[in-house]
Amino acid sequence: MTGWTTPLLRLLMLAMLAATLMLASPEAAAQAAPATAPTAQQAPAPMPSLPDVTVGNVGGEDVSLPLQVLLLMTGITLLPAALLGLTAFTRIIIVLGLLRQALGTGQTPSNQVLLALALFLTAMVMMPVFDQAWAAGISPYLNDEMDFRSAWTASIEPFRGFMLAQVRENDLMTFAGLSNSGPYATPADVPFSVLAASFLTSELKTAFEIAFLIYIPFVIIDLVVASVLMSMGMMMLSPMLISAPFKILLFVLVDGWILVVGSLAASFNGV
Repeated sequence: MTGWTTPLLRLLMLAMLAATLMLASPEAAAQAAPATAPTAQQAPAPMPSLPDVTVGNVGGEDVSLPLQVLLLMTGITLLPAALLGLTAFTRIIIVLGLLRQALGTGQTPSNQVLLALALFLTAMVMMPVFDQAWAAGISPYLNDEMDFRSAWTASIEPFRGFMLAQVRENDLMTFAGLSNSGPYATPADVPFSVLAASFLTSELKTAFEIAFLIYIPFVIIDLVVASVLMSMGMMMLSPMLISAPFKILLFVLVDGWILVVGSLAASFNGV
């Protein structure tokens, strides 16, 4: 296996784990493994196998599918939701989209380019979290060194830590009140549903705060150009048409993409 395929495989498997978090709960994870560990005098009970699910009929014969594979396929469909709800992607893509609007360049860069940049930047920001989840839970479980319940708990802790570091206390208390589950004595007591909702709202607020600071110099350029055109009596000429080249020139001269990307990567707490 080449050097770049191993991190890619880890990232894919961890993304699949994150997708399952959107459906599963700690109670469901606890039911997936025995309640107590076997003692030295008691032989471990065999794990019950999940039933097969009939998915079709070919030539008069039933075609069955293991339930594990069915759950895995269902988890894959939730990857976009997990990407938006558990990672840094939301903040990054919102800031990049509003930056394009501030530049006044229409659909340039295209949506595909912005999504690619957001995905790569998200992978860079989240890589420490992915590595911790892989080393703490996923890899030991795949190597039969840890039972499912322990691997589950160890794998989701890095994601919870990352999300808790970005959440505002006011947002957390708001959703805790809506769910009638607060206050919490420790961060471990925060339910995952409350944490995910608080994390998304906090990311939205932070993204708009960053975008506001990016907008200011471009708005100043628009105001100056509009004032100059008004003073020259050229009211029929669109100020956006004249200001666009100046905004692009300013953005290029200050190396704007590096500044924006660097500021976004540094804006995440605990990374």
